[in-house]
This record gives sequence, C-alpha cells and structure tokens, in this order.
Amino acid sequence: MTQPQPLPLWTAAELAEATGGVLSQPFDAKGVSIDTRSLAPGDLFVALLGDGRDGHAFVADALARGAAGAMVHADTAPAEPVLRVNNTLAGLSHLGAYARARSDASDFRVIAVTGSVGKTTTKEMLRGVLAAFGPTHAAAASHNNHWGLPLTLARTPRDARFCIAEIGMNHAGEIAPLVRLARPHVAVITSIASAHIGYLGSIEAIADEKATIMVGLEPGGTAVLPADSPQFARLRARAGNATVVTFGADPTADVRLVHTEADDAGSLIHVDIASRTASLRLAAPGRHMAMNALATLAVVAALGLDPTRAIDALEAFVPLAGRGARRDIRVGCGAVRLLDESYNGNGASIRAALDVLRLQPARRRIAVLGDMLELGDQGPAEHAALADAVINSADCLFTCGPLMRHLFDAVPQPLRAAHAANAAELAPLVAAALARGDAILVKGSLGSGMQRVIEAIEQPAPAGAV
Repeated sequence: MTQPQPLPLWTAAELAEATGGVLSQPFDAKGVSIDTRSLAPGDLFVALLGDGRDGHAFVADALARGAAGAMVHADTAPAEPVLRVNNTLAGLSHLGAYARARSDASDFRVIAVTGSVGKTTTKEMLRGVLAAFGPTHAAAASHNNHWGLPLTLARTPRDARFCIAEIGMNHAGEIAPLVRLARPHVAVITSIASAHIGYLGSIEAIADEKATIMVGLEPGGTAVLPADSPQFARLRARAGNATVVTFGADPTADVRLVHTEADDAGSLIHVDIASRTASLRLAAPGRHMAMNALATLAVVAALGLDPTRAIDALEAFVPLAGRGARRDIRVGCGAVRLLDESYNGNGASIRAALDVLRLQPARRRIAVLGDMLELGDQGPAEHAALADAVINSADCLFTCGPLMRHLFDAVPQPLRAAHAANAAELAPLVAAALARGDAILVKGSLGSGMQRVIEAIEQPAPAGAV
C-alpha cells in the first residue's frame, strides 16, 4: 500500500490563505528564505525591504537558484511564480501567525526567550534539551527582531512539539508586538544588564522593556525569571497573575544553583530542582553558562518535563561560535587557545568572558576587546569600569575603538599591548603577537567587527613562526 506523501511546509492553498495574497500560479514551498545566499531549492523567497536593500532586486536570482516562488509586493514587475501581497514584511508576519496556530501537535508549546545576556545560548540549550522530548524548532542564528521572529515562526514544521523563539530589542516598545505574535506558553528573561542603556536611559527602563515579554503569554502561561537579578521584584510585579518559576543562586529560587566547580573546559554544576538535588557536567566554563543551564532547566520545570532526561541532554551542549566556543589554533610548532566571543559584548558578558579566560592554563592570557555599543553617555565610564576585571584575568590587553581607549588607559602600563582605531587595524597586531601556549579572548559588540581579529589569527602561521 502506497504511503501518503507528507505535506510540504507550505501548500499553495495555505500560502494564499495565510497572507491574503494572490498566486500567479500554484506552488508549494519546502521552506522560507529571505536571503538568496542561504536559500535552498524549494524555498519560498520573501522579498523584504530594509537595511538599504530591496529584496525585489534578488527575486530573479532566487528563482534561478531553485526557489519554489517569491513573495513580492503587489505592484512589482511580473515574475513567475510569485505570491503578491500588499507588504512583504506583513505577509511574513501573517505566515508566522498562521504557522503558530496550525500545529498538528495537541501539546505544541512556544517558548520565548529574551534577556540582556545569554538569550541565544539559552535558546540553543533549549533546542538540544527539548529535542529529547519531541520534534523541536528554534530560531536560526540570532533571528530575534521584527523580521527574525516572524521568519522563525513561518519556518515551524507542522509536526513540531516545541518552538523556541528568541526576542531582542534596542529600543522601548519593540518586544510587545513580537511577543503578541509568538504568544508563548513560557516566557524567559535570562538577565537584566546595561546593554542598550544608551537608548533606554536606565537599568529600570531596560527591565521594564524586557518584562513586556510577559504581555503575550498564553492564558495559564509561565514566566521564567532570574531570582538573583537586582531587578527581580520589578520583573515579578510585571508577571501579574502568571505562574512564575525562578532560577539562580538565591535560596528562594525554584531551580537553585547549589554549587559550581569550574575549570578551563567546563563546569560541574549542582542544582536543586523542586527540592531534589542533581548534578551535571556542562562543557562550557563560567558561572554565566551555569545560569543559562539553570534557565533551561526552569523551562523544563515549567513544561512539566523530566529533569533527569533534560540534564542528560544538557551535557551534550557545546558553546556556539562567537559565543564562547573554544578551539586550538596552530602557531608554528605549537598552538594557542582561542575563546571566540566575537559576536557581541556588554559589561556583564565581558566580565563573564574574562572570568573564563582566567581559568585557562596558558603561558599568557590575552584579552582582545572592541567597543561596547549603544551605551550613550555612560559609554566611557562603562568601559573604564572593566579595568579591575581585566587586571584580575589577563596578562596583556589589546583594544580597539574610541570607547575602549578609556579601558586601555585605565589599566596599568604593563598590561597595555596595543590600541587601534578599529578591528581591521588591530587584527594584524594581535596575530603577530601570538605565541604557542597563549590563551586569547576576543570580544566586543557586533558592530565593532571583532570577527576581523578572529579571521586574522586563524590564518595559517608562516613558516618558522614560533
């Protein structure tokens, strides 16, 4: 007997119904893409406007690369096959809402994650843990903004049991419309720190904006909150009548850190979950990683899942590239240990990364730091305030950017290796200074371009280098 073929991610009828658009001819789609560079054959290509680019200019390329069709504005020039809508961003949001509502699983659950630090790592921990309980879909990369969240939802397979959405912000008012689209059953706030304080003005305003993730909670939903945060009372008040599960070292936390033992490769974490003690070995060093693991276990508790099974899955987690990944790089006849934290940086995350650098057995511990952005008038002071953390963790310091100059000048002269105007100028200086046995941390805001430093030090060493 012939087995029925599974439905594609999107049938032609669903595309038309979800968006209210008009198909030039029927087509199904296996996936959804907004970028021809990562488009897979059979995808729906969504021609978005933004960042100085018009996706409509890439429709022909998308179709040539095998796209099933393209979603375009209704008034664009003819192309085949296309789904014409009034606005492609709105159309993508309509797809997301439709996918959120159509799940085949009766116990389908959406988990939304936000926070000043740790949201992407926690999302990835959740991806691995929840996959142990059923089909799991999660945001790709850091797709957490006005197009990333709808794209995540629109890509949700119809048989998914869990969808993990990441929600970010730069300005007040950005989280609420995203979480109302996601309608999570569990909303997670990993941390509150000074990231984006230049736009929001105060740590309290940051907490209030992060707390809006709870306004979209489904009836009977759960808020997962950081018990150790100085802003906890503020967050708890904003949770209203929602069920709250807390995590942290605070004695009152529902998922409580009892003790952690860290080394250069990871941490042994002892945790209390509902008055039951358990231990896990996390292949990611640092207290901040332990807290991300606790946030993950708090979600497991909120969903009523087996914590023992979750702990087994957590032990398979490895840090992400740009977010704590550790790797050895050849330098002549030896190697250096790279701590790749190049994707982002704020005061809390840089201090946490420096703590990990301090744990590394090395000839020299080298910190390479780029500007922390979006701090407004507090930028100079925030950078200079990192001096004690650098002194306690590093043997030498490389910096780049006008704001990091304040840190460079604040540390003792023997620690100052070099400062440059930008990452491109700093990269060759760092690469030339490395020698076997070093451990090097590279970190800064994404806009600081610290990936340039990573690329420079990963180049093959010249013959005769030591």
